[in-house]
Amino acid sequence: MAAYIAKRLLAAIPVLFGLSIIVFLIMAMIPGDPATAILGSYATPENVAKLNADLGLDKSLPQQYLIWLGNILQGDFGRSYALNRPVLDEVLERFSATLILAGTALVLCSILGLLAGVVSAVRQYGLADKAITVLVLVGISTPSFWLGLLLILVFAVKIRLFPASGMYAIYGGGDLPDLLHHLFLPALTLAVVATGVIARLTRTAMLEVLRQDYIRTARAKGLTERRVIYRHAFKAALVSVIPVIGIQAGFVLGGAVYIETVFQWPGIGSMLVNAISTRDLLLVQGGVVVVAAAYVLFNLAADVVQTLLDPRLR
Repeated sequence: MAAYIAKRLLAAIPVLFGLSIIVFLIMAMIPGDPATAILGSYATPENVAKLNADLGLDKSLPQQYLIWLGNILQGDFGRSYALNRPVLDEVLERFSATLILAGTALVLCSILGLLAGVVSAVRQYGLADKAITVLVLVGISTPSFWLGLLLILVFAVKIRLFPASGMYAIYGGGDLPDLLHHLFLPALTLAVVATGVIARLTRTAMLEVLRQDYIRTARAKGLTERRVIYRHAFKAALVSVIPVIGIQAGFVLGGAVYIETVFQWPGIGSMLVNAISTRDLLLVQGGVVVVAAAYVLFNLAADVVQTLLDPRLR
């Protein structure tokens, strides 16, 4: 298993390298002068030239990339000019808030999706199957940002059951119940689409497993239906669903960008939006690289779990 993990980590290196090139080129192709945008009213020719030299923008693109990549490999992501602090410190601080939101949404969509998929497969063509299918299709088809605004309107404005924004209350709070109170709406919004995807694939995997000969043999031995479903069928179907959950982890991380903006969640998504608007290039590049690395690690974890559950892969 250690050799397999090492092999997967080595395979992730070219992916991260290619992603770093794409991120760097996209930021380099943004119209306008970053130094002028950063300096604002202080953008005199002397200040612009000095800042371009400090940022290395007076060099060619290949030189700029090699300098930036070399600094990252040494753990130096640069310094945010807009925030006047190291990029890595800001990214890690914001990323912890994003992990709370994305992790909660991933757990929520995994539990609800697996449960809905199993029930839908066991009750195939029944009322529960039809109801779950309709809910799943509506959930997959609903834009997350629109759903977030709708939940804010209903539960924060009309009913006033949950707060509309922030991670903690402005006055007081700051404890776990306060965090969970603020976390519910954004986590639910972020989990809806992923729940639908996991539910549909779980249903398909369960139906395929339930048609296998060893399931009929288990029933013929007199095992209870609950034991057949959850001890044998669900465990076999889970092997096919685990990689999908890993992919949805990346979707949840990506969706956090606009969900954090809707709910004013102080995570890396809202940080990236602000950094792009202020042309803080190093902060944007550092944030995207950290998110991409986290996505690769999530997929690696999903592959490892799948290998542990399926003896055939070992």
